[in-house]
Amino acid sequence: MYAMWRLQVALCTLSVLSLSFGGESKARSCSEVRQAYNAKGFSLVNVPHQEISGEHLRVCPQGYTCCTSEMEDKLNQQSKLEFENMVEETSHNMRATFVSRHKKFDEFFLELLDNSEKSLNSMFTRTYGKLYIQNSEVFQDLFTELKRYYTGGNVNLEEMLNDFWSKLLERMFQLLNSQYHFTDDYLECVSKYTDQLKPFGDVPRKLKAQVTRAFIAARTFVQGLMVGREVANRVAKVTPACVRALTKMLYCPYCRGMPGLKPCHNYCHNVMRGCLANQADLDAEWNLFIDAMLLVADRLEGPFNIEVVIEPIDIKISEAIMTMQDNSMQVSAKVFQGCGQPKPSGIGRSARGISDVFSSRFKHFTPEERPTTAAGTSLERLVIDIKEKLKESKRFWSNLPDDICAKGKLTESDDEHFGFSSLFRYFPEVVKEGLTNQMNNPEVDVDITRPDTLIRQQIMALRVMTNKLKNAYNGNDIYFQDSSKFSSYLAGREKKKKKKAEIDINLCLLQNTGTSQNDNTANPKYDLKASLQPNTE
Repeated sequence: MYAMWRLQVALCTLSVLSLSFGGESKARSCSEVRQAYNAKGFSLVNVPHQEISGEHLRVCPQGYTCCTSEMEDKLNQQSKLEFENMVEETSHNMRATFVSRHKKFDEFFLELLDNSEKSLNSMFTRTYGKLYIQNSEVFQDLFTELKRYYTGGNVNLEEMLNDFWSKLLERMFQLLNSQYHFTDDYLECVSKYTDQLKPFGDVPRKLKAQVTRAFIAARTFVQGLMVGREVANRVAKVTPACVRALTKMLYCPYCRGMPGLKPCHNYCHNVMRGCLANQADLDAEWNLFIDAMLLVADRLEGPFNIEVVIEPIDIKISEAIMTMQDNSMQVSAKVFQGCGQPKPSGIGRSARGISDVFSSRFKHFTPEERPTTAAGTSLERLVIDIKEKLKESKRFWSNLPDDICAKGKLTESDDEHFGFSSLFRYFPEVVKEGLTNQMNNPEVDVDITRPDTLIRQQIMALRVMTNKLKNAYNGNDIYFQDSSKFSSYLAGREKKKKKKAEIDINLCLLQNTGTSQNDNTANPKYDLKASLQPNTE
């Protein structure tokens, strides 16, 4: 046996090498090597027909060899390429899952929003006619903002929905009181009473809770699929030490004149665990990320799932309009008391009263009329599918070395090698996965003091996304990227709370005075408006 053929890089079929080389001193034919080398797409120019002295080799043993320096360099590059292909092939199903499911969920949610907007536009046009068409931008803005939030825009859902109901109140208040003229300042005062008067009943509160939780879950889940896709696509990196070990394992048999030999399992495991040491460290954070994705997937199936919330949104908004119509006299009286008696417009109501227009109750779609399900599927089917795929991807990174070395892909079994019984086994133990366990790896020289920067970035990306998913599961959203924006947000909230408190106090005083709404001398309009102005002192 050649002494240079180190135990640590021994093949399961090393006994075959020993029997072949032990008693021969003359150079042998390289015909099998030439054939195999050419099959890889390399030129046979300058490839030896017989073994030559191997002092020039830098990776493979320097005995008699069929490899020139140029051949060894090419096989070195081939090892790197094949390793990258093996990683890509082994991770293909997992990566394809994140790519295809991200596309499906994204298409589903966007089409769901489009269908809902078209449904509302069709039904409101048919029910309210010109009145809706003249005020349709209020509803268009609602869906525009919902889409902007879903696609990643910095939209505060609660504030956006509050603005929608305030605008709707202003428009309806004018329509129901068309005999009066309202200035912009007056309408702003009207909108301040949305929370106190509850002109739309309990619909805004319920819809706000449903929409915020549904959209937070949907957006965060799709973002999670995108992060999973990006992490899976960015982690294949090969170090020089890994390439050296791969070349020894895959192509040094070529230089020995036996290109058909494959490594045994344990040898392959040590090489792959050394090459994929940093990737294996993704596993802990990856598993937490998958668990968080599964939690949010449960939310997509629950009572706040976006399909259940968005499909009937037209009916819910119409119910709110009906409630406003039913309570219009009480609402108008309280607004007149709080904001002052408006001036007559001199036009009067139209021949067909506005009340008559709104009194035509909103009819529900029959199953045949309701638009077809978005993306040709249902959210339930999408969620069932993705949950199964997510569960399969757990422990992917720690299992990757073993999957690559799986029987039939790269290695021979420990007991069968080309018809010979094994007379020699690979003795070094298989190291555990992960960077810190590679200190004693006999095949790959891994610097455990220098973690891969890209892998650390991916670990951080997973950690951030897991935190967002946990918040989404609890119905919370993360709007701000830095503390300065968050501080501004809190300051704005406090300012709004202060104004709301002032309105509450004035409204309470007005309700207790019993002052006639037609008594302009006692009307508190100007005091109330003054209380809403910013303090300039």
